[in-house]
Amino acid sequence: MSTAGDTSVGASVTTTLRLLISGRVQGVGFRYAFADEARSRKLRGWVRNRRDGRVEAIVAGPATDVDAIVAWSRRGPAAAQVTGIETAAADGDFASFQVAPTA
Repeated sequence: MSTAGDTSVGASVTTTLRLLISGRVQGVGFRYAFADEARSRKLRGWVRNRRDGRVEAIVAGPATDVDAIVAWSRRGPAAAQVTGIETAAADGDFASFQVAPTA
């Protein structure tokens, strides 16, 4: 029996987060490794370096995959040394995952 208030969680539910990743995350291939990880999970959005030394990303997709890339971001590629990560809800409609120019 289905009710009007049924909020079953499924793969089609999209979560969108903004990530700000701190530490030694520039000059170590972080953006490209992040983009590869995001694409392998079929996430949408973008990643870019920031002039303040952090990496910023917007990721959209199923909550389990978004959670997985947040967890991956806590360590990043081998040469990275992540010291912090901030996450916040975000908005956006993305068709694919892109590496964006520095902002």
